[in-house]
Amino acid sequence: MSTAARTDAVGVGVIGTGDIGTYHARRLARRIAGARVAAVCDVAADRAAAVAAEVGARVCPDAETVIADAAVDAVVIASPGPTHAGLVQACLAAGKPVLCEKPLATTTADAAAVLAAEAAGGRRLVQVGFMRRYDRGYRAVKAALDAGEVGAPLVVHCVHRNVAAPPWFTSEMLPLDSVIHEIDAARWLLGSEIVAATVHTPRPSPLAAPGLQDPQLVTLETAAGAIVQVEMFVNARSGYEVRCEVVGSEGSVALEHAADAWLSRDRTRGRRLPGDWKARFDDAFQAELQAWVDAVAAGAPPPGASAWDGCAATAVATACVEALRSGQRTEVALPERPALYG
Repeated sequence: MSTAARTDAVGVGVIGTGDIGTYHARRLARRIAGARVAAVCDVAADRAAAVAAEVGARVCPDAETVIADAAVDAVVIASPGPTHAGLVQACLAAGKPVLCEKPLATTTADAAAVLAAEAAGGRRLVQVGFMRRYDRGYRAVKAALDAGEVGAPLVVHCVHRNVAAPPWFTSEMLPLDSVIHEIDAARWLLGSEIVAATVHTPRPSPLAAPGLQDPQLVTLETAAGAIVQVEMFVNARSGYEVRCEVVGSEGSVALEHAADAWLSRDRTRGRRLPGDWKARFDDAFQAELQAWVDAVAAGAPPPGASAWDGCAATAVATACVEALRSGQRTEVALPERPALYG
């Protein structure tokens, strides 16, 4: 069903009204055609009530009530990572499509349990929020690779820098919450699974919280023999910066950082970097949510990253955490891929 032909908007329940949950709720209410926010919840009841009032939704006492609400056709999960796997399984049990923010799960075992539950139902209902697949720059890189314009991919260089990490951020969260975007992007761009990870630890930035290993340099090996290098720096201060270059046997294709404008001042000229992920990937989030709502309305499978993609990314991120702790190359332990995922 096309957006123009709809008579009823898709009722979306939003679980979690923190930074990204509120961002999604506002977008669904104001900018996504054919969608409305039907219900929201958060452990911070006052915050959930404020968001619900802003977007015209019902506030629910807990996630289970949101999922069971008859007015909720589909669910967005934006709660903390450790809650994701259980909530996704609850959506599957209710037969409701779900867009789960990354990670799908914080352990490979929990991610595999999601795969088993979805496969048992016989149809795909889960999409994982790897929004870079909808970014115009990443899609241009993907198109060039798929067309063979740079030959066989050999090396991928990635940079992922945040302005500052929150005080509760841990060293293990760099792979699980941040590098996981590069993990999914590399799998998607190259069409090859990642089989091993090594993490190098330079001296920590003096601006990092005590005990936080930041930055980290991650090396990923693919089944096809390509090497992916990721610089992850969550206290870079200079701005939010994401770059990617794929070096092939016949050329290279690069995604440079997005810039709002060129700035000339004090005898210098340079690019102004985005301040955070919302500014950099706003268009990608818009495209991702619109495509997901359109698919829900049409009764079609979710168009983005699947539960398998989420499980594979979690398995690689888990290997990165093990490599960080041991200082050794760590092989990725992937579960068996169910037939549902092709």
